Amino acid sequence: MNTNEILSHIDHTQLKAVSAEADIDALCNEALKYGTASVCIPPSYVKYAHEKFGEKLNVCTVIGFPLGYNTTEVKVFEVGRAIADGASEVDMVVNLGDVKNGRFDRVTDEIAQLKKAAGDKILKVIIETCYLTEEEKIQLCRCVTEGGADYIKTSTGFGTAGAKIEDIRLFKQNIGENVKMKAAGGVKSREDLEMFLSEGCERIGTSSAVKILMDGCGAGEY
Repeated sequence: MNTNEILSHIDHTQLKAVSAEADIDALCNEALKYGTASVCIPPSYVKYAHEKFGEKLNVCTVIGFPLGYNTTEVKVFEVGRAIADGASEVDMVVNLGDVKNGRFDRVTDEIAQLKKAAGDKILKVIIETCYLTEEEKIQLCRCVTEGGADYIKTSTGFGTAGAKIEDIRLFKQNIGENVKMKAAGGVKSREDLEMFLSEGCERIGTSSAVKILMDGCGAGEY
């Protein structure tokens, strides 16, 4: 898999609480230079990035991030605000309290409400696999499918662990045919990137892909 192919699947990410405009500028400029799928940035920077870089930049942001326990009404508002500010993709975090209480119908309903708010924009659902049992992961694959989301995503990158290849393989067995997969958190090498893509991930969320790939690139290959 060549470097250009890998970069085209990357959600180039900067979600640190202390992110400054200079950090967002650097991220966006790298995304445009190297052709990443999107930039994933805090909601407070969506309007800034969209106005500065325009339609040539695909902006993704996060909803209910990173803990997921905002009320559904708040998450719906967040989605609407993000899209109005210029986001084309939103990555929501499920309510893990509902998951642990076995209220999967509520999880499904929340996903459906956020997808309705997102309309034709992409909705990715972060299930935070590090906190889940295998059965909960399987149930959430069904929630994501039935809720009409576009992607299931492994992790926020702020939990106790990130993406694992075993979870991607479990997803493949349990998601609907229209649901794509995104790995995020702890993807730190070219080998990791290629492994997750070869297993069927359409996107990978990482802050380090450009550095990983460019440090190993020959002249003219990017």
